[in-house]
Amino acid sequence: QVQLVESGGGLVQAGGSLTLSCAASGRTFSNYAMGWFRQAPGKEREFVAAISWGGGITRYADSVKGRFTISRDNAKNTVYLQMNSLKPEDTAVYYCAAALSHVTHVNIADIMRYDYWGQGTRVTVSS
Repeated sequence: QVQLVESGGGLVQAGGSLTLSCAASGRTFSNYAMGWFRQAPGKEREFVAAISWGGGITRYADSVKGRFTISRDNAKNTVYLQMNSLKPEDTAVYYCAAALSHVTHVNIADIMRYDYWGQGTRVTVSS
């Protein structure tokens, strides 16, 4: 079992920055690929970014590429999402998730790959 707790959400103006954190506890964190997903009101949950257990694979949704950066610190059992140049359309609840199974550059974005989920942290970007 893995427990995930997100933090760092809040209200920010367009063009601003936020850094989300996801602290993991339970099973060995370094065994998991980690992903960030988001869900806006009335929309389905969508992939944002993901990173393999060793950091050798990272992948981003086209909508955030060049603006968001995912990283992880296995010593701290934490994954981060640095979000810059935020836009109103980035407004959503952001969830981190952990995937135990083997991931590739292709399937790391597949929401069905992820076994454990946090409760989410809300990000609101005002125009």
